[in-house]
Parts: sequence; C-alpha cells; structure tokens
Amino acid sequence: MKRILKIIALVLFVAFVGIQFVSTKQNQSNVIPKTDFLLVNNPPKNIKKLLQVSCYDCHSNNTEYPWYNKIQPIAWILEDHIKEGKAELNFNEWDSFSSRRKKSKLKSIVNQIKDDDMPLLSYRLVHQDAILSKSEKELVIGYMKQLKDSLK
Repeated sequence: MKRILKIIALVLFVAFVGIQFVSTKQNQSNVIPKTDFLLVNNPPKNIKKLLQVSCYDCHSNNTEYPWYNKIQPIAWILEDHIKEGKAELNFNEWDSFSSRRKKSKLKSIVNQIKDDDMPLLSYRLVHQDAILSKSEKELVIGYMKQLKDSLK
C-alpha cells in the first residue's frame, strides 16, 4: 500500500512539474485605445482609480499579473477568468458599443456592485485593494447611474 501511495505521489509530482511548461496567453497591451471607458468618459480621479484597481484586470486588454501567474494550474484559472470578464465587458472597447448596450452594461455594473458579485470573491481574496467599501460602492454606483442617465 505504501508503495502504491509513493508511485501515485511521484506521478502527481511529475504531472505538476510537467504542466509548468504549458504557457498561457498574457492579456497585456501597451496601447490604450481611443474607445477606452476612462478616456471617453473622463471620470473623476477617485472613480478612475477604483475602476482600474477593482475592474480593469479582468475587464480590459491589460492585466496587472500577480507573481503566481506563472504557476499552473493557477495561470489557467486566471486566463479563464480574464476571458470570461472581457467577453462580458471590455472597458477598452466601451465607445464601440451602441447607446443601448452602454445603458445595459451600466445597469449591469450597478447591479453587480450592489449585489457584491463584482469584483469576484476569488479576486477580492487575493487583491485586498480591490475590495470596495460601502462609500466607494456608492460613489461608483452613483457615477454609473449618472452616466447611464446622460446617454441618449
């Protein structure tokens, strides 16, 4: 029985080492497109910072990766979260959306912040600075509602 456990442990170790050589695609760009939410809307500095810290890693074309982003299978999980986040909303593509889609996205942002669905719990656990206080939530929600109301 001990021999089988040692073999299983060795196989798992070799597999873990082996998957480290499988790389993921990095979500990094040096270009900020003219369609970027922050450029188009020019929010107040405090709102801009909150969005960059709490949203832009998963909802833009430029992720600030943590030190552990090279460790598999964590890198695969990060890549999947980023792909899903960008598919739902990519702030870099904001101004390419129709007014109707912008309103829908703004409504969704407000609801997800209210419901504590965003940022994701897994992201907040690792990125303590991404946790929005009650007053920060109110600021972002107020800004997003104001922006939604200003759209035609």
